[in-house]
Amino acid sequence: MLGHIQLVGHTQYLAHLAEQTEERRKIDELITSGKEEGMKIDYIDGKGRGVIATKHFNRGEFVVEYHGDLIEITDAKKREALYAQDPSTGCYMYYFQYLSKTYCVDATKETNRLGRLINHSKCGNCQTKLHDIDGVPHLILIASRDIKAGEELLYDYGDRSKASIEAHPWLKH
Repeated sequence: MLGHIQLVGHTQYLAHLAEQTEERRKIDELITSGKEEGMKIDYIDGKGRGVIATKHFNRGEFVVEYHGDLIEITDAKKREALYAQDPSTGCYMYYFQYLSKTYCVDATKETNRLGRLINHSKCGNCQTKLHDIDGVPHLILIASRDIKAGEELLYDYGDRSKASIEAHPWLKH
């Protein structure tokens, strides 16, 4: 009987691995194709543009890639200084660690990609996660809880610096 239990457990484990591999393949495909589904841009009072879910997202489900130029920290700091010279440009830079190096996704350039337009909330319904494709890190947003169609997509930008909060008081919320 013990052998049967081990075999059932092993079979369930293999099924779980196959499911994870299939989910990963789907995410890889969505990222590489640039396909973004289940969202639309809308005007949000007091915020400007934002992104609204047009379908239900389950907790843990891939929502969208935070797409932009993947650059190293030295180039990122140069760009950030350049953007600071013209506040109307805005700054959509996300810094992260990957394999002991600091990188940045710079999504400042206006594109038709939606991830860059997801607004901030300390109580967001999305969270960032790194997703590796062939050794290249991609920053993705996944649902941190079930999200209903019609809800604004939000995530915590994580910036708590005094200078940032003075410049952008909405980071407190």
